[in-house]
Amino acid sequence: MQDILDPEACTTMAEVRAGVDAVDRALVALLARRFGYMDAAARIKPERGQVRDEARKAEVIANARIHARAAGLPEAPIGALWEQLVEASIAYELETFDRR
Repeated sequence: MQDILDPEACTTMAEVRAGVDAVDRALVALLARRFGYMDAAARIKPERGQVRDEARKAEVIANARIHARAAGLPEAPIGALWEQLVEASIAYELETFDRR
């Protein structure tokens, strides 16, 4: 297995691609954990109508934007990604709720 370098140490595109692929694998693992929390929420919430919480959605997206800014990343695209992530999470939670 190839060693994964920090971005600033990469000197070839193969090293960059290996790093991106490793990060993508880690992100998918984190998303699986996040969606596990959606499973828990669907199990805990007594009513389907409680799945969508617009105030909480806004808070999660705002937090992502704050963390993006602190990390030196562009806030708008991170906010847009989180909008999609939260909507996908809500859809998943609704499906999970309906299956129980």
